[in-house]
Amino acid sequence: MYTIASSSRLNRYKKARSQIGLLLLGLFTFAGMWRGASAQDLHFSQYFSAPLLTNPANTGFIPDANYRFGIDYRNQWTTIPVPYRTMSAFGDAQLLRNQLTYGWVGVGAVVLQDVAGSGDLTSTKIYGSIAYHQLLGLGSLLSAGFNVGYARKSVNLSKLTFDDQWNGKFFDASLPSGEYSAITQTSISYVDLQAGLNYAYFPNDHVYVNLGFSAQHLNTPRETFYSGDNRIPRRYIGFVNASIQLSNMVIINPNGYYSFQSGAHELVAGGYLQVNLSGNGAQQLLGGVYYRVGDALIPMVGYQLNNLRLMFSYDATMSALGSNIQHNGAYEVSLVYQGLYQNTNYRHEEKKFRCPSF
Repeated sequence: MYTIASSSRLNRYKKARSQIGLLLLGLFTFAGMWRGASAQDLHFSQYFSAPLLTNPANTGFIPDANYRFGIDYRNQWTTIPVPYRTMSAFGDAQLLRNQLTYGWVGVGAVVLQDVAGSGDLTSTKIYGSIAYHQLLGLGSLLSAGFNVGYARKSVNLSKLTFDDQWNGKFFDASLPSGEYSAITQTSISYVDLQAGLNYAYFPNDHVYVNLGFSAQHLNTPRETFYSGDNRIPRRYIGFVNASIQLSNMVIINPNGYYSFQSGAHELVAGGYLQVNLSGNGAQQLLGGVYYRVGDALIPMVGYQLNNLRLMFSYDATMSALGSNIQHNGAYEVSLVYQGLYQNTNYRHEEKKFRCPSF
């Protein structure tokens, strides 16, 4: 529990909050430039609950903890005949904290699966991730990470019909189609590579700012069911997070996320509040709202009990697509647990990077 700060410290906090406010104002202004855009790769609205998918430099990047585990589930467009379902699970941990001077290594893994469309187009990806984190003095941290993964995609052709199978009244799967001869395989696999950087700035126990950049599909792997040489274009992701303790009862977390891939853009910006329900922070109520530019408004609620955090969000579609799906967007659920090693030989207090907490 933090004590009441002196007036001079409060002035510094207000100045820091003002600077971050200007940063976020600029982010939202920038958002207006990218209306009507969308991304191509799989993603979660709660990108901060899937840290290893956002940036491999997030591996072992855990304020006030040494390890964590998380799961995410997303169900999109439930009114269409076959909704899109995306699931992921991850785990990461800090190593060599007692052997490296003001640094440590993060290792982790993430599994992602997505099932889409009437043809059961299924994507399964498994990544192993490693990162190095180095404290820069007492108020900042620099991280670099890399991951390598194995991806597999498959489709069930027996569940698909094509335009040349239209009999004038309906699509008839018994009719021959030229598409079948063009498709040379119903499953493919490839190796996928990602890399990223993070920088965190924490001038005191009440203000924390983190920004990062990552590049995905560095090796532009081949991905096609046909005989061509279709390559996955590189995807670039940038994000900025802030955490500001306004009082012993409230912490505000504004953040934004931007993604670019092959001419497609996605920008999500917003924030959420943590409200202390128990005095010592063991129980917290979370709530906030995000906006995906040109697409959806995303309200979010959550609850934290000790080291376990549950969050629920809903993408309320606001684009022209909304009328075609009866304005049903996507719901998303995440569950994240983080903890500390029992081995007291780890000099955790000496090496932790400060992030506001109750």
